[in-house]
Amino acid sequence: MPNDLPLAIVMNAGSGRRDAAETRDTIRTLLDAARRPHRFFLIEENDDPLDVIREATAHAKEVGGALVAAGGDGTINGVAGAAWREQLPLGVLPQGTFNFFGRTHGISADTHEAVGALLAGTPRNVQAGMVNDRLFLVNASLGLYPQVLEDREAWKQRLGRHRIVALWSGLATMLRGYRPLRIEVGDGERTRQLRTPTLFVGNNALQLEKIGLPEAADVRRNDGALAGLVLRPIGRLTMLGIILRGALGRLGDAENAVSFPFREITVSPKHHRRKMKVAVDGEIFWQDPPIVFRAAPRPLVLISSGERQPGEDPG
Repeated sequence: MPNDLPLAIVMNAGSGRRDAAETRDTIRTLLDAARRPHRFFLIEENDDPLDVIREATAHAKEVGGALVAAGGDGTINGVAGAAWREQLPLGVLPQGTFNFFGRTHGISADTHEAVGALLAGTPRNVQAGMVNDRLFLVNASLGLYPQVLEDREAWKQRLGRHRIVALWSGLATMLRGYRPLRIEVGDGERTRQLRTPTLFVGNNALQLEKIGLPEAADVRRNDGALAGLVLRPIGRLTMLGIILRGALGRLGDAENAVSFPFREITVSPKHHRRKMKVAVDGEIFWQDPPIVFRAAPRPLVLISSGERQPGEDPG
């Protein structure tokens, strides 16, 4: 990776918070000190993020540089999708709550450390998932989990962006009640009829390890395997037990949770729907069925100083 590689930095500044401005100033100061050419592309409050990402992508292509995402899961996902489509290297300066993608690839949520890793990093191929034509880095899901994310965002707007808020909001949603999905899931060899609260697909070995799914090892190999998880129809008390097992890293032991590795699955609603709600790296989208989950046909090129190894403290 050349030391003078220009950086097109997409940063979500729409909230107008003081800490966002301070983070931007810190990044600028560190890059100026390293004499690294860069330009910020700020997503302001009334901006369409896709327009800003397109502008940054065009600039990166013009100057022969890299795209950099400075933000949470949504910003990182949008920038990563553009970098993958245009075959540009991706840099990440995480600002989110859980930072699963950054932690997996040795990128700290501390701004000083993340900028240092970006400046010292080298390009590495990493696996990304796809749901239909949309890229995802951590997970994608149908059913209950998208509702959890929508409710979590409402809680965060009122109480702030903290992990404990995210956890409590998720618990409240799951215990409030839900309508199960009725879907057909095919892997090219056979089709299964399922009735389940949620279908969860993971592409991040660290997250899968944290909740205790053995398929983390399949995903870590970076060879096209994803991890699927479905829950059997259950009551609220049983759901509480499953949540507790996930929090303790023992979800793989739950008899009402079924996990499996796969290369590609196609999901169709049993009753015709024009669109289905899909959660992708913490953002909600509507997709026309059938919904196809698979690994991206080529890797994402990430600027990274190294991946967390099994057994290391993930922070």
